[in-house]
Amino acid sequence: MSANLIPEEVGGERLTGEQSAYLEGLFAGVKNRGVSFGDVEPGAGPASEKKKKVTPEEKIKADLNPLDALPLLRADARENRAPEKENVFRYKWNGLFWLAPVHEGYMCRLRIPGGVVTSEQVRELANISDDIASGYLQITTRNNFQVRVVQPKDTPELLRRIQDCGLQSRGSGADNLRNFTSNPTAGIDAHELVDVLPLVRDLAHEVINGLEFYDLPRKYNISFDGGGMVGVAEDTNDIGMRAVELEAAPEGHRLHGKLEAGVYFQVLLGGVTGHEEFAEHSGVICRPEEAVDVVTAMTRVYVEHGNRGNRGKARLVYLLKDWGFEKFLEATEEKLGWDLMRFDAEADAADGALVVVREKPAVPHPHLGAHAQRQEGLNYLGVYVPVGILPSEQARGLAAIAEEYGSGELRLTIWQNLIIPNIPDEKLEAAKAAVLEAGLDFRASMVRGAVAACTGNRYCKYASSDTKGHSMELVDFLDERMALDDPINIHVTGCPHSCAQHYIGDIGLLACKVKRGEESLEGYHVFVGGGFGANKRLGRQLFKSVVAGEELNRLVLAMLEGFMEKREEGERFLDFVTRHEEAALVEMTEARMAAGGIA
Repeated sequence: MSANLIPEEVGGERLTGEQSAYLEGLFAGVKNRGVSFGDVEPGAGPASEKKKKVTPEEKIKADLNPLDALPLLRADARENRAPEKENVFRYKWNGLFWLAPVHEGYMCRLRIPGGVVTSEQVRELANISDDIASGYLQITTRNNFQVRVVQPKDTPELLRRIQDCGLQSRGSGADNLRNFTSNPTAGIDAHELVDVLPLVRDLAHEVINGLEFYDLPRKYNISFDGGGMVGVAEDTNDIGMRAVELEAAPEGHRLHGKLEAGVYFQVLLGGVTGHEEFAEHSGVICRPEEAVDVVTAMTRVYVEHGNRGNRGKARLVYLLKDWGFEKFLEATEEKLGWDLMRFDAEADAADGALVVVREKPAVPHPHLGAHAQRQEGLNYLGVYVPVGILPSEQARGLAAIAEEYGSGELRLTIWQNLIIPNIPDEKLEAAKAAVLEAGLDFRASMVRGAVAACTGNRYCKYASSDTKGHSMELVDFLDERMALDDPINIHVTGCPHSCAQHYIGDIGLLACKVKRGEESLEGYHVFVGGGFGANKRLGRQLFKSVVAGEELNRLVLAMLEGFMEKREEGERFLDFVTRHEEAALVEMTEARMAAGGIA
């Protein structure tokens, strides 16, 4: 199939530029797959065969593989034209998300495995944002960057410049594996069990170059936790690989001779907190050198058997609910060609036997401030970036700091902040001063340092409120009125998609519209008591439809003041709200508001 097979007119009417570009992409895609029209037999397939129900999105992919839609994107760029409905979906395969009706432009999401970038890459992204976007970068909750509000005419330049600086946006949205997250201190953390960064990079290389991984039933999240100080919320992912240290199985144990002492990954499956599901231990462990093979085999099973007829049931957790873990593991073993090692975290490690427990220091916000690395004489410096919004000038400033005082590397965290590693002891104080001079800080209060907010309705059509603006108003209000002695995680999300994972925050805020007379105001439902990892639990809703601003701020203040007044010695907020019923917490908060003249 070549370009001269593309007709100039159909049915007597001349094709438009967009129609020609569509056919060009279609023919190129078919050719790339080694298929010709001669391969298709007329009437192939039994007429009586019942077609399997598929979603509209699956039909769009079947009509034209999104990876073959670049000619359409370039045609739109030549006319500075908004995408057609089907192409809004297809262009997400190049990391481009159409922002209408909020903005007439695209958001571009990158792929940065493990969140590791160079100073040159950050500087170029800042330049791109100044030249053709909004003048800032956004750090996401998946160790990643987004560039916002790019006009259609500028998309070819955007994609080219991203690739030219050694980064990727391909496959970063829609039915693809999202950015692979890992501890941002991997390889430099003095307390980690295993450096997971090489594994994340290896996985990214395999996925980026495998066509089969660009046609999933729906989005898919994978995370590696090497056991270091800065967590990664691995149990909120479809697959979470959690490092554990095990002793050799003693004589008489069923794993004697099979389980040697060392570091393994517990394989956690089925997390999607927006659906109120944590990833559960699958009953399988694997060695680090097996991890990428295990993850890709499991993903291939999901690609083949995930639900393509119902988008609401298209995540891995629903395949697990349908099949059960054992059937899924057996299908994985067929892909691998070898047996997985079954390990029951309770039965095989009764009373803590086999599992080595290493205590880590209790450090508030280990992703912020200066911390010694495992490499003697070196430190990392965590920089606070308010709700992940990083103006281009500050991004260039941090790139220069990383070059002058570190190794020219920066690392993004799931807390929407970043880390500058490899700063020698003798340069640490100068690096701190440089961060302050750039208009940023490495210090944050117990509230400010752990607030996470999704994009909100400034740029996202799904959001019901200005999450980032309201988050900053809230922490400013709290910091002016109280000082906590333990971190409080506040997660603010704009819609039920829960990109900021409100269910796992100490305090979770889910945006909603609130009716006040004839007005429809921005507001939130208020949840408390969420956590992840060792504190895994879903937040419980306490208050409904609280108006953003003064009403919300004073309610959260009253809730925290009630906690500070009535907690037991040394008790954390999570433990406090867990041991109280919802009604008691509501009564306590309302009483505090009334006593302070707030009600």
